[in-house]
Amino acid sequence: MWFKKNIKAKPEDKLQLPDGLWAKCEACGEILYRKELEKNLWICPKCQFHFRISCRDYITLLLDDAKLEELDTDLEPLDTLDFPGYKKKMKDAQQKMSMKDAVVYGITQIGGTSLVFAAMDFGFMGGSMGSVVGEKVARAIRLAYDKEIPLIILSASGGARMQEGILSLMQLAKTSAELALLNQKKLPYISILTHPTTAGV
Repeated sequence: MWFKKNIKAKPEDKLQLPDGLWAKCEACGEILYRKELEKNLWICPKCQFHFRISCRDYITLLLDDAKLEELDTDLEPLDTLDFPGYKKKMKDAQQKMSMKDAVVYGITQIGGTSLVFAAMDFGFMGGSMGSVVGEKVARAIRLAYDKEIPLIILSASGGARMQEGILSLMQLAKTSAELALLNQKKLPYISILTHPTTAGV
């Protein structure tokens, strides 16, 4: 009788990439130098896969001199419903993304034209719309209305924020009402849907 010892092969160590220096393409697996990827507008040069990018990256790509006069930067969500784990998730997201919530807005220029620009970031709790996100979007719309200038909203969201319940759902009605007012003045409004944007947002 022959005996053999089962020898388990040592699993290959996973390639560890230094934070912020390299990026791996989700489609083809190519390891890309982040600076070169940025120069290529976040498109993989090998397979043409489009990377998901942050709201700050969109500001750099779209706005004149990559400048946004950001407003209401101090608005911060409250855990009104005392939802389990919400405070920790919010704090973790704020530290990771260096922003108070999932949207930024302000006054800027594109091609020399003054306008209001708002951009959501999926990296912050899936870009979900809570009371602060809804309020900032509504204020962006009202600012465009008051100044009678165009409005661009760049969406990247998974929908309403479940941790805020009905308070989150109310934001959809509020922002829609503000857009109806904007429409009365026949001001240009451009909605840019980026990947991913789902549900009511």
